[in-house]
Formats: sequence, structure tokens, C-alpha cells
Amino acid sequence: MAALEFKNAVGRVHFDGGLTEDGKLIRKSKTYRNIAKNADVDGLYNALEQLAQLSALPFTNAEKVETSNVID
Repeated sequence: MAALEFKNAVGRVHFDGGLTEDGKLIRKSKTYRNIAKNADVDGLYNALEQLAQLSALPFTNAEKVETSNVID
């Protein structure tokens, strides 16, 4: 039976970069590596939100992206 083996995780913070001349939304992001597998959701969100405050761009959302190996 196959299983998933945790490889790594990153936290990604998204920002509102304004609008293009065509009126399309510009999205910007910053990625923070080496997020712990068992990171508390509230703690992770708070940490990423605080890091977003260092940017001049408005914070829109945060996400955790995990990578896993499929093993047999």
C-alpha cells in the first residue's frame, strides 16, 4: 500500500500589488522555507501575518504548501 512521506513545507504570503493598465490585479508573494511539519495553524498564520507587516504592500492571505513523496 502506498503512503505519503513528508518532504518539506513552505509558508507563502500573498500581497495586493495594485492593478495593471488593463485593470488586472497584480499579485505578489513571498515564500518562507523550512516550515515545521507539525506547525500549529494559528501560530503559523500569526507568524506569516507579522512577516507580511514588514512589506509596504497590503497583505491579502497566507498559505502553507507541503511537498510529500509517494512511497510504496
